[in-house]
Amino acid sequence: MGEQVSTAIHGVRTIGVPVTDQDRAVEFYVGTLGLEKRLDAPVEQLGGRWIEVAPPGAVTAIALVPAGPGKAAGVETGIRLTTADAASLHKELVARGVDVGELLLWEGIPPMFSFRDPDGNGFEIVEEPKGER
Repeated sequence: MGEQVSTAIHGVRTIGVPVTDQDRAVEFYVGTLGLEKRLDAPVEQLGGRWIEVAPPGAVTAIALVPAGPGKAAGVETGIRLTTADAASLHKELVARGVDVGELLLWEGIPPMFSFRDPDGNGFEIVEEPKGER
């Protein structure tokens, strides 16, 4: 193994998700999912804006970056968001017209389901164990 790096990485600030329409994405993530918008600034080099959204109180945010060459929208993000009650949130998102998958109830595994944003980017919602919040 190599030498220890003197400047340690100590956190994750954002995870980028490519979107084709940043205004539509903000409406979905803030208006439909209930995340808060933390930052929205023009960045000419991106061909759009740098927008960060996150669950209230969360350390890590989702950056809604403009899709383009090498950054296609409609990806499986691997992002797993948490909730206190997966079944209730599943029902609420279905009522709001969100593209959600089946509520998965497996013994010994927290309840979970997948959903897609308007660009087809895939996420999962996982119920947090009782008492972890």
